[in-house]
Order: sequence, then C-alpha cells, then structure tokens
Amino acid sequence: MVRRGTAVRMVTAIVAGVVLGVLGIWLGQRALIYFPGDVVPAPASVGLPAAEALTVTTADGLRLRAWYVPAAGETVGAVLLLPGNGGNRAGRAPLAAALRARGLATLLLDYRGYGGNPGRPSQLGLLADARAGARALQRRSGVDAARTVYFGESLGTAVAAGLAMDHPPGAMILRSPFPSLAAVGQRHYPWLPVRLLLRDPFPTARWIATYDGPTLVVVAEQDEIVPPDLSMRVVEAAGDGTDLLVVADAGHNDRVLLDGVDMIDRVALFLRERASLPVRAGGG
Repeated sequence: MVRRGTAVRMVTAIVAGVVLGVLGIWLGQRALIYFPGDVVPAPASVGLPAAEALTVTTADGLRLRAWYVPAAGETVGAVLLLPGNGGNRAGRAPLAAALRARGLATLLLDYRGYGGNPGRPSQLGLLADARAGARALQRRSGVDAARTVYFGESLGTAVAAGLAMDHPPGAMILRSPFPSLAAVGQRHYPWLPVRLLLRDPFPTARWIATYDGPTLVVVAEQDEIVPPDLSMRVVEAAGDGTDLLVVADAGHNDRVLLDGVDMIDRVALFLRERASLPVRAGGG
C-alpha cells in the first residue's frame, strides 16, 4: 500500500512533469511551425536571370532580402508571392518564371528569419513583412492594387488573407489553405490542446471572410499536410463565387502545385476571367 506522503509526491511529480512539458511546447512551438532555409543561390542559377535583388524595409525596421522578377514583355499585373513555412525564395523560382512568361511581374519575398533575413518569424511579423512587400512591389512595378494579385501557398495563404483585410488586392490565389493553424495542428496532434497553446493562430477562414474580391483556391487531392477537407472550409468561408481547382493525385509539396502547366493555365484563365487581367494564355 502506497503511503499518503509518497502518493502526494508521485502526483506532484506527474503534474510538474506535465506542466513542464506543456511549457516546453508553448515556448518551443515556433520551431515546429517555421522551417527557414538560409542558403540562397544566385537567381540565375535557379532559372531567374532577369531577377533583381530588392531590399524590403518593414515598419519595425527590418531590411528583408527579396527578388523582383519583371514580366516578360508587357506587364499586365503584379504578383506578391507569399510562401509557405519552409525553405526560401529560391524554391519558388519556377513559379515566378511561369508567371513572368504570362506577363506578370512577381515579388519573391522572404519573411523575417528566412533566406538570411534578420528577425524571428511570428504571425505579427509575417503580416508586417507582407505589408512591406506589397508596398515595395507597387513601387517597383508601378502596378496599382487593382491589378495586384496575392498568391499564398500553405502558411502564406493565411498571410495573404490577413494582408487583404487592410490592403485588398485585385485577386487572390490560395494554394493549400487551412481555416486556422490550430485546425491543422489538431489534425496532426489530436492529443494536444493545440487551440489553447498556439501563439500564432493564423485564422485564415475568419480573415478571408472579409475579402470580397475574386479568389481561386487550389487544393491537392492527396495533401498529407493540409487535408483537402480543411481547404474546403476556406472555400466555404470565402463565400459564393469562389473558384476552386482540385489537383488530382497531388500531395502538398508536389512539383505540379508549383509550376505545373495545368495549374498555371488555370491561374491564367482565372485572372483573365475574374480579375480582368490580360494574362497570356500560353507560356511564350
């Protein structure tokens, strides 16, 4: 029989262990969300010889490195590319090249802490970076907000939706969006009280509901990171008239979702028909 004093010590030790574990998760959670890549090769080596190095200054004084990729030929619009939580701008070079061929200028922005940039990523920080990127893109391209497109991928879809609340673009493209980061975390860690612990909730569904411009949601049918049903909740939140593209047999990080011909063709069609941008139909 366990003595009362021993039992109390056991319970205290268990509670202390749980508290310390939860505290560790709370303090270290951003290391589980953000996966920056620091090494950035020259743009020409990743297929962007026309890219220009650009410095984007945020409201809190950070100087972020970015690439501005001008359109090939006449500029019919501009795209602010808001990446997901991994890598850096070099990994998005094929997408920028595909958009360039259609007449779209693109800003490949790296968030704070990514691509050798100063600072540490957070929800507030990424939104500040996106605001600075939108301003820099407008200045460099000369394209106004009505002809600007926010193209978010995964985590970047939340950043795009948050940015659109105060700085609405002419159109938005959201690839693998989620209704909130808590919803994704709960799906992968059902045993954790994710909603209580999460410091950066990224409530995409709530934010996107305030935007009434044309929106295209791209869903990977076999997405193992953001399950398709979570992306469909963003479609519902965006409201009637939201365009949907489901890419068959594609996973979250498959190349077809980066610059696949079918996806780029669908993006071009969406921008022509819904945003009235004369985007070229072919890649020439």
